[in-house]
Amino acid sequence: MPATASRAVLRQSQFLARRAAVRNASSTSEAASKASEAASSAASKASEGLSRVSSSAGPALTNAANALRKIGGRTGKVISFVDSMIPPTVYYAKVGLELGKLVFRGQNMTPPSLATFQLYFQPLTNAFRNPAALKSLKFSPQDILTRVRSANKKEIALAGVTAAEVIGFFTVGEMIGRMNIVGYKGHPEHHGDH
Repeated sequence: MPATASRAVLRQSQFLARRAAVRNASSTSEAASKASEAASSAASKASEGLSRVSSSAGPALTNAANALRKIGGRTGKVISFVDSMIPPTVYYAKVGLELGKLVFRGQNMTPPSLATFQLYFQPLTNAFRNPAALKSLKFSPQDILTRVRSANKKEIALAGVTAAEVIGFFTVGEMIGRMNIVGYKGHPEHHGDH
């Protein structure tokens, strides 16, 4: 009889353990579903708040832009020019960013580490901390000539590309400054006897 009693007690404890496990599982799933509902509720409230802010800001920005477009004279021309340049600027900025990403990934490039930045900019920061040290720097033509002679092909190519970039940016800046692609606006010269 003691064996049957122990089996009954064992069955009873197994039954109670299963029932407790089912209760815990259901309470855990209920807690997870409640947390999920709370998260989705918070997200929807945030989305509603953002849409309210953007819907109230949209008309205000539109009204301000329309008011700026009504300004006349030189200021109005500048504002309309800037306004007309915004869409292509945004477009070409996005194109440039995507092109940069493709080149960055294609060349397996990685941004320099903080130590590399510190190594390269340390002389510059030291010069700003101690401006008197700049007077002691002397560049002799012999040192520059020696450095050019000892440069390898990669350094020479890099210097050539950098020079081409500087000339290109200077040329574009000149075109923008003149508001003309070719030549300067000026008075024609008359050569002859006066």
